[in-house]
Amino acid sequence: MGRQRERAALDQLTDGLAAGRGGTTVICGDAGIGKSALLTYARSAPGVRVLRAEGAEFETDFAFAALHQLCGPVLTGIAALPTPQCQELETAFGLRAGDIPDRFRVGLAFLNLLSSVAGGTPLLCVIDDAQWLDPTSAQAFAFAARRVQDEPIALIFAVRDPAARPELRGLPRLVLAGLDEADARSLLLARIRAPLDTRVRERILAEARGNPLALLELPGAGALAGGFACPDASAAPAVVESSFQIRLAGLPARTRTLLLMAAADPTGNPLLLTRAAADLDIGIADARPAEEAGLVSFGDLVRFRHPLVRSAFYHSASPDERRAAHRALAKALDHESDGDRGSWHLAQATVGPDEHTADAMYRSAARARARGGSAAAAVFLAEAARLTPQPGMRAERALSAAEAKREAGALDEALALLSVARAGPLGPAARAQAGILGARIAFDQNRDEAAVTQLLDASRCMAAVDRPAARESLLDALAAAVFVGRFAHSARISDVAEAARAMLGDHAPARPLDLLLDALTTQLTKDFAAAVPLLRHVVEVYGERGGGSGPATGELWLACCVAMDLWEDGAWISLAERQLADSRTAGALTLLPVALSYRALAHIHTGQFDDAATLVAEAYAIADEVGAPGLEYVDVTVAAWRGEEARTLELAELARAGAEERGEGRLVTAVEYAQAVLFNGLGRYDAAQEVLRPACRLDEMGFHAWILTEFLEAAARTGDRDTAAPVLRRLLDRTESTGTDWARGVALRSRALLARGPEAEECYREAIIRLDRTAGAVHAARARLVYGEWLRREGRRLEARTMLRAAHERLSAMGARAFAARAARELAGTGEHPRGRKAPTPVGLTAQEFQVARLVATGVTSREAGLQLFLSPRTIDAHLRSIFRKLGITSRRQLGQVPLRRDGSPGEGHGLADRYA
Repeated sequence: MGRQRERAALDQLTDGLAAGRGGTTVICGDAGIGKSALLTYARSAPGVRVLRAEGAEFETDFAFAALHQLCGPVLTGIAALPTPQCQELETAFGLRAGDIPDRFRVGLAFLNLLSSVAGGTPLLCVIDDAQWLDPTSAQAFAFAARRVQDEPIALIFAVRDPAARPELRGLPRLVLAGLDEADARSLLLARIRAPLDTRVRERILAEARGNPLALLELPGAGALAGGFACPDASAAPAVVESSFQIRLAGLPARTRTLLLMAAADPTGNPLLLTRAAADLDIGIADARPAEEAGLVSFGDLVRFRHPLVRSAFYHSASPDERRAAHRALAKALDHESDGDRGSWHLAQATVGPDEHTADAMYRSAARARARGGSAAAAVFLAEAARLTPQPGMRAERALSAAEAKREAGALDEALALLSVARAGPLGPAARAQAGILGARIAFDQNRDEAAVTQLLDASRCMAAVDRPAARESLLDALAAAVFVGRFAHSARISDVAEAARAMLGDHAPARPLDLLLDALTTQLTKDFAAAVPLLRHVVEVYGERGGGSGPATGELWLACCVAMDLWEDGAWISLAERQLADSRTAGALTLLPVALSYRALAHIHTGQFDDAATLVAEAYAIADEVGAPGLEYVDVTVAAWRGEEARTLELAELARAGAEERGEGRLVTAVEYAQAVLFNGLGRYDAAQEVLRPACRLDEMGFHAWILTEFLEAAARTGDRDTAAPVLRRLLDRTESTGTDWARGVALRSRALLARGPEAEECYREAIIRLDRTAGAVHAARARLVYGEWLRREGRRLEARTMLRAAHERLSAMGARAFAARAARELAGTGEHPRGRKAPTPVGLTAQEFQVARLVATGVTSREAGLQLFLSPRTIDAHLRSIFRKLGITSRRQLGQVPLRRDGSPGEGHGLADRYA
């Protein structure tokens, strides 16, 4: 978010301290504009000691409160001051009884105290929220600020309105403006994970005026619902000053009514507001008192003075007043061109049941979905349910709203609406659908065997009234059983498969979902080879579907598994991309973490580890937002391929513990695979073989292309040919059934590992040719590695050198450090020492990572760091994962010991925690 000019000014101030030059800066700007972030940046200056104080609104009447806060860490230095000054400060701080302190002498004593403290190390005093300083402290700070030019002392203040702090008048200022349009749009897009009505987006951007906090806070429920929601009440009290409420109360009644209507309209359309106000005999001229008070402006859009004042205005009105405002807006809207918004305003104006309005809201839901995704549709459906007078229809509409809320990731709201629906009355089909929805939500929250049982039972109930819908829930049950994996009852997957088999598709034309279910059922009840033609047809059908016209995105992760089991990496990558695009377009937050994870796995396959890590961070954030379990298995897989031993093992331990607690066996298998990748990269083949034994016996769907090949490499290197032989036969049975280049390549490489002489060489060479035709860059590079190792053992040093050099370059380029190091060791064995090419992962941190690192090093929490940097705690945690990887550490405690320069590159001397304390 820039601020280069402001940071340069702060650098100049703090850099001068080393030369004994002091100074002062007052950073001015609205709440949320970035003042605290700049203070945080200033505190990172190397070689300085930092004292901090923050003004607090409730302490403004307590004399010397802020001064005492700032001097707290150095109070012992008071005793060294001249006796009169010592006594003045002790009296001011309540450490001794005495007469009312003289403010001039307190200021002088404070200045001398700073001078003595700065005698050893330059001193930086940082005072945030200076608008709330008590007057006595403000005078002491200002006294010192005007007299430190020749001392190694700097004072930096942050204040919203400099006029509120006359003591700081005349001191150098940095006035902060909002972000430019490009940065503001980027921040808003990063905040919103669902489609957003264009008019609402422009209103947010215009009203925020580039204020970062506003761009993070304003979207809220209203934006996520496509703009069909009232201003958020929760955000306003925490950020908007009470003075706004006082200024609002002093306005004329007609002005307050006009501002209320402006607050109730998410689009900020001045023409609409003019028409609505006219219906209440109010004119735009009535806005003049509010404009003169600096609370609102009327132009191409209606904009409030502070980004969150709109919420304060809206919620300061009574319910009757708000309903009247919405009623006027609904009447003023052109229902032919914007009927959905008119219906929404009318619903907000309606108290009791009203079928006419409820029906309009219900009919608007489909159009709202196109405008704002699932969240927007859910808003309309929930309002329709609230306003429906007939109990049975009300229950059915509540059920539809619950389904939309679940898709949008609002699981708690979905459960509340589901309770309304179940209160009924519901017909048999709707009752069965309610059971399915409850089971799906249970699976969203806990992927355990209980969710599988619920889904299976719900599908059996649905089968009596709607077989196609029952098959949809059976596919969900099958997906849940796959997630539970080894922790499921031994016959659970068979139960689901047999139930699906009993309802084989008997309707034409078959849906893609039916083809998928039938193919998976065949695979589970017969064998893989028999299911291959059906599985291949499924991949073709799903691959031919385009954009949003295709099947529900929830099916696609199973289709991705099918493509992986068929070793069809082109189809897998295409389906993963489409799944992610569909989930984003629909605003389906419940499905989005899984979609991100499968796309990240595809990035790993192609050797793009940084791209995978970026998607993993987003998956963590969204899973946390919707209250679903995290998908750690991709994170640990990225770490394993990068050769990050400590991080992989730490993540594996945490992920395994969570998976076992939740009963999610599939995650355990993924963790075991990741550990095996790490151990094979490190050359610890016995550990790789041992960790994969349970997964090798399970043979789980979606892992066929991964588990067996890792196990065979480990077993071949340990010489355990007796164990490897039957595993190789299983792998060859699978790969021969599909015949893709990926399948043949991994099969040939695995055969070569156990073969001897010319047969081994022929297999290695053909494996490389095959794998080079695929997207699997990691597998092609590893094929060169094992071939080079074989050549060296055969004594063919020059040929081995060529092959190992190519393997080392490829593995180094993609950042597979453990495998690259293995190649380097083998290459050294041929008499060649590889060039010191570094992996692309930078040692230095990005600018934002550096900001996060130095904050966390001082002991702040992720939430506190997020407030400073205008980032969510989840984003802070994502940055920390990247920071740990780049610095080769595994904990926040270690971070405090790492020395870094201001540019984020390695430094010398004290660690972050010491330098920024």
